[in-house]
Amino acid sequence: MLYYLFSWLHQQRYPGTGVFQYISFRSAAAFVLALFIAIFVGKYFIGFLKRKQIGESVRELGLAGQSEKAGTPTMGGIIIIAAILIPVLLLCELTNIYIILMIFTTIWLGLLGFSDDYIKVFKKNKEGLSPRKKLIGQILLGLVVGSVMYFHPDAVICEKTSPKQQVTEASANDLLQIENQENAHSPRLFDEPHHSSKTTIPFFKNHELDYAGLTRWLGDETGKWSFLFFIPIIVFIIAAVSNGANLTDGLDGLATGTTASVAVGIALLAYVSGNVIFASYLNIMYIPNIGELVIFISAVIGACIGFYWWNCYPAQVFMGDTGSLTLGGIVAVSCIIIRKELLIPILCGIYLAQSVSVIMQVSYFKYTKKKYGEGRRIFLMAPLHHHFQKKGLHESKIVQRFIVVSMMLAVLTLVTLKIR
Repeated sequence: MLYYLFSWLHQQRYPGTGVFQYISFRSAAAFVLALFIAIFVGKYFIGFLKRKQIGESVRELGLAGQSEKAGTPTMGGIIIIAAILIPVLLLCELTNIYIILMIFTTIWLGLLGFSDDYIKVFKKNKEGLSPRKKLIGQILLGLVVGSVMYFHPDAVICEKTSPKQQVTEASANDLLQIENQENAHSPRLFDEPHHSSKTTIPFFKNHELDYAGLTRWLGDETGKWSFLFFIPIIVFIIAAVSNGANLTDGLDGLATGTTASVAVGIALLAYVSGNVIFASYLNIMYIPNIGELVIFISAVIGACIGFYWWNCYPAQVFMGDTGSLTLGGIVAVSCIIIRKELLIPILCGIYLAQSVSVIMQVSYFKYTKKKYGEGRRIFLMAPLHHHFQKKGLHESKIVQRFIVVSMMLAVLTLVTLKIR
């Protein structure tokens, strides 16, 4: 709302109001506001949860310090969602299709996760929402996101007029003058905006994966039916990443810390993808109007760091599925929007490791039980963070090391823009 107010004031030539036209300023403001909400407003919400005795019922798994967590306030994901949505509603251009999609994702998965937490806390059912119902909710979201990205007239990209065309050193001086030109279109560097089902392939220059190519074996030379492959792939990505974040939420501060690192990587990728100079210099596709996503992700970073203030060891509040499913969905959808979903295995390596460890553990247990009559395990316990707990590492040390690895993976993801 403030964006529109200050845009009007700028049109009336009030001095200083033009600062709201800058993506960088609004991103910084979104980060600070989200951080403030998560820390200071979150404090009162945690007190409310304690008074209402909305606490976590922890199952005994034989892990050190686990019994001490029983009764810790949960549903703290509401703090994260509020800390994201309030800055976004105040500072973003709300008619932007990508912002609409991200707000929908946040609310949809927030409600899905809240339903799970509500059943656990108020219905006293430790299993919560059934996995099938969760998956149905994620699939429905994937169908919406996939359909919007494929069919909506504003979901377009621009490709370079010549694959060999690069920004010269002389044009680097232009970087000082493009602060508020993230959404500008330069026909010298890129072709006209158009619909495309292309996405970036890591480590390959001048080559993108076009989902339309997946239907050519059907005689579909124009890619008319490529949505039959594109949308299911989007559904899979959203479900996989959302569940990966959910599995990562098992130690104090683990999900928030790793997600903050991931979000920083996404914000930088979104910024360079929405800037004609940077996109041309890095030889990546330019995505018009994607700059607003940087503001949204900045709010996510602020919300995660602010929530980490209360969620670090020993946690004073848990995010629950309300937060973990939401954060995972935000990460997945934002990567899809910036056409970098193939970078998810690198950027979200922690999520991937957690999910793979569970899949390996369950599969191997079932296989050995069928073959030898008794189930055997690869890890001492899955997900992976519990394996290290069983090995005797302190919870806080595991979390800090996972966060460091997540930071390294985020840097590696950014490096792929140049190592091609």
